[in-house]
Amino acid sequence: MQTSSQLVHHNQAIIPEAVLEALKLREGDAIVFEIDQAGVHLRKAPPIDNAFAEALQGTLSEWDSAADDEAYADL
Repeated sequence: MQTSSQLVHHNQAIIPEAVLEALKLREGDAIVFEIDQAGVHLRKAPPIDNAFAEALQGTLSEWDSAADDEAYADL
């Protein structure tokens, strides 16, 4: 099955109902865009991804400096 949507204001897109149902997405769910040589794939982010990201938020500030950005820019 193929379905489509259109970009609107601020590059937002409405996710078609068929995709919402297939991924069991609800309002507030996080989604992941995986980009590879075959294209871009959309999937529902597992709850563990969200919990992990929230737990880390604000704890890695020692790595958030211009010097670090410069040192690791070409990795």
